[in-house]
Amino acid sequence: MEENQTAESKYIQQHLANERTYLAWVRTSIAIIGIGFLASSLHFNNIKSVSQLADTIAVFVSIFSLLIGLTILLLATVHYFSVRRNINSQTFVSANNLIKVSTGIIFLIFLLLGLYLITILF
Repeated sequence: MEENQTAESKYIQQHLANERTYLAWVRTSIAIIGIGFLASSLHFNNIKSVSQLADTIAVFVSIFSLLIGLTILLLATVHYFSVRRNINSQTFVSANNLIKVSTGIIFLIFLLLGLYLITILF
């Protein structure tokens, strides 16, 4: 019985945690893409007269959010397989850079949304 176990079965809980983390990154990616579509949808469907700058910012937020969401999805997938390999080889290292970059990007998206709101209000 002991011979039939794989290397992964020794670390079941770690692999399940890795999968949950990956799914959280997927949800984050979808949310970021959704913010971009929401911004452009609300702008072009509900606001009648705005400046060219507001139009440009709305389009930029939408495209930027889509690209960032897809990038986070790609990086999360690469990170998942890297962590999976590291768990099996017992060389796990936490992901500081992925967290810092994602936080900075999300902060930038919110700054752009704030700039957009300022341009349509004034």
